[in-house]
Amino acid sequence: MSEDKAKNIETKGEGMIDEGIGRLKDAAGGLTGNVGMQAEGKVDQLSGMARQEFADLYDESEGKLERAVTFVRERPLFSLGIAAVLGTILGLIFIPRRKG
Repeated sequence: MSEDKAKNIETKGEGMIDEGIGRLKDAAGGLTGNVGMQAEGKVDQLSGMARQEFADLYDESEGKLERAVTFVRERPLFSLGIAAVLGTILGLIFIPRRKG
């Protein structure tokens, strides 16, 4: 898991760098009147922001997954009961009944 966290931090850092470069391009394009560079800067900014958001979502989902695994390990019978009830409910909803 340590490797995943390192990769996630790297992704977040790359996102910050992309966003910074995008801001610089946007500003330079605005000063020089180069609309193409300005547009490219906006795209880089959005790309960087998206990378950062993805890294944040990954962290959040990883934490929820760890909590679920801990819950199942601590309460295996209760977890099995929940799964059985949910399976029964889903079966009743999605499996068509035969007309006899």
